[in-house]
Amino acid sequence: MRKTLIAVVLGQILLTTGCSKSEEATKTDTAAPTVQTQAAAAVTQQNPLFSASALQYEAPDFNAIKIEHFQPALEAGIAEQMQEVLAIAEQADAPTFANTIEALERSGALLSRASSVFYNLSSSNSNEEIRTIQREMAPKMAAHTDNINLNAKLFSRIDTLYQQREQLGLATEQIRLIEVYHQRFVLAGARLSDEQKVQIRALNEEESTLTNDFQQRLMKLSKSAAVLVADVAKLDGLSDTAIRNAAKDAADAGHEGQYLLNITNTTRQPVLAQLTDRDLRQQVWQASSSRGLTGDNETASLVARLAQLRAQKAQLLGFENWATYRLAPQMAKTPTAVFDMFGSMVPAVVKNTEKEAAAIQAMIKQTGADFELQPWDWAFYAEKVRKAQYDLDESSLKPYFEFNRVLQDGVFFTLNQLYGVTFKPRPDLPVYHPDVKAWEVFDADGSSMAIFYGDYYAREGKRGGAWMSSFVRQSELLNQKPVVVNVMNIQKAPDGEPTFVSYDQVTTMFHELGHGTHGMFSKVKYPSLSGTAVSRDFVEFPSTFEEDWAGHPDVLANYAKHYKTGEPLPADMLDKLLRSRSFNMGFDTLEYMSAALLDLEWHSLSADAPLQDVAKFEAAALAKHGVNLSAVPPRYRSTYFSHAFPGGYSASYYAYMWSEILAADAFAYVQTQGGLKREIGMKFRQAIREVGNSVPPMEAYENFRGQQPTTDGLLKRRGLL
Repeated sequence: MRKTLIAVVLGQILLTTGCSKSEEATKTDTAAPTVQTQAAAAVTQQNPLFSASALQYEAPDFNAIKIEHFQPALEAGIAEQMQEVLAIAEQADAPTFANTIEALERSGALLSRASSVFYNLSSSNSNEEIRTIQREMAPKMAAHTDNINLNAKLFSRIDTLYQQREQLGLATEQIRLIEVYHQRFVLAGARLSDEQKVQIRALNEEESTLTNDFQQRLMKLSKSAAVLVADVAKLDGLSDTAIRNAAKDAADAGHEGQYLLNITNTTRQPVLAQLTDRDLRQQVWQASSSRGLTGDNETASLVARLAQLRAQKAQLLGFENWATYRLAPQMAKTPTAVFDMFGSMVPAVVKNTEKEAAAIQAMIKQTGADFELQPWDWAFYAEKVRKAQYDLDESSLKPYFEFNRVLQDGVFFTLNQLYGVTFKPRPDLPVYHPDVKAWEVFDADGSSMAIFYGDYYAREGKRGGAWMSSFVRQSELLNQKPVVVNVMNIQKAPDGEPTFVSYDQVTTMFHELGHGTHGMFSKVKYPSLSGTAVSRDFVEFPSTFEEDWAGHPDVLANYAKHYKTGEPLPADMLDKLLRSRSFNMGFDTLEYMSAALLDLEWHSLSADAPLQDVAKFEAAALAKHGVNLSAVPPRYRSTYFSHAFPGGYSASYYAYMWSEILAADAFAYVQTQGGLKREIGMKFRQAIREVGNSVPPMEAYENFRGQQPTTDGLLKRRGLL
């Protein structure tokens, strides 16, 4: 599942995204340096994170940065920003926008720089050393956030400016920034009593520790849950390339002569669509579905406690439950609005899914088998139904979806046609892994805009899924241009062979660069409002909008070409592909909705609710909403639901569908305005992508669309009309 990872420190761990190019804050202590401070000075000189990178746009110098540099830089960054924040809070001068809000935006340069690199690598290129630093830093980072957000004098200054904001003669973006800061502090507990602040600090520290543990256990589970196969005959149905990959993965894991089927982060596993051996399909599915329930790396206990402590935090902050707290600043506003959205769709979705199940059961019977449809059968027999209905074999499409051609002639081409940008390879820029590539991004007038890194291939040390993040955020205040990365988990072909991607992976590539351009096109002054720093149920809108261009005829014609001959995808196959996009959409929608409802139910628990039995809670929650179809489990079960528990999407997984309503409505509107044309593309870029969070989300949407969205486009997009 696609996921945006806005750089962890930016809005998830720290108060502000601000950073500056200034050196370390001037020390007020003029005493002679001690041995300790001399040693610290030596570390500073040797540590590349202590100063801004000399590379273009302050892109990280991965050739110079070593693991041992991270913890000293993070700890020094915490101390430095705290010194800056205390100077702001304790000053005698009356609060002004410049000496309070703008000063906060400039604070934390070292911490922002170090954490943006560290937390990106902890997700994409982790190892035991990095995980150890994560464990040690998690409570320190949580405490630092609290030290800022719960500072009474600092909040008093922000509150004074908030109350006077309309009378200060400020620009619209400045007023918006004050409002964002004020809401952030209030939701963090700035109005709590001293006793309550002690309580929330303890809960925050525990949550930080548990979410870090959860993420690290998930990485270990992904490795331990992989299915080892001794007999190659059991891999019947997989392509020769897939079998060679499985052999290589097994050899790399110390199982020479065997085959390893890796487990991706969702319940559904891609190999289930190809494996003919039903017993092996069941083994793979159960390895995926049962992750984290028991064993050394179980996460069930973490799920139960995280749900409980979040409810306790919400109660302290004056909210009924965590979901109510989390949705207060979002577009949806209340859990009721989200439950109502899903509730209105459940009957149609379940009806469609039951029709799909009936067709699959009929196919099982037609092939001579005699068993009831199970979750590990769905993808395999659905592919047979698809082939029968559309005469479309997914494997026959892959030679037309070679990775590099999709990226260059598909994704980059579309961004050029709509927004005028071009991507120039930058092999001179250092990268953190040989598979990572760098590009410089240029605007239509030839001016340089950003640096983009693509990290597309799966490997050991990378968490599952796909996401976008930033090493440097755009800010006119700090004179910073964006440095952005996209991360995916595509299985790389053996050396010397082309890497093919499925059409789902094609759309994910478009999706993630939709996030990427949201960051790269940003044109705001203040870093806290930059790029993807928007509400959870808006951030997925520009990226989901970008997905649909993957299937636009002009775009497909440019990239869907045979990797050897260059011949375009035959018209009949193209027609079948486009028509088949609504196939199995009941299943796709229901497994997503089930996960989103599960997330909301966990986070709707009250503070006095006891610790829950995970399996029983899941069963009751799915039954409550009528989405408990045995053959269609949730896309994520609680024990590996990385969005909802270790990730930043607690009570917010619904945001993908909320954003999809906006995306489908916008895409339909664009087609009425000329489709793949620069004029309408630039209107979208300027109204949606460039403004970041400097404009309230619905206002930004209406500026583009001229009205609020309807669900018509969504129903059409998902084939549910």
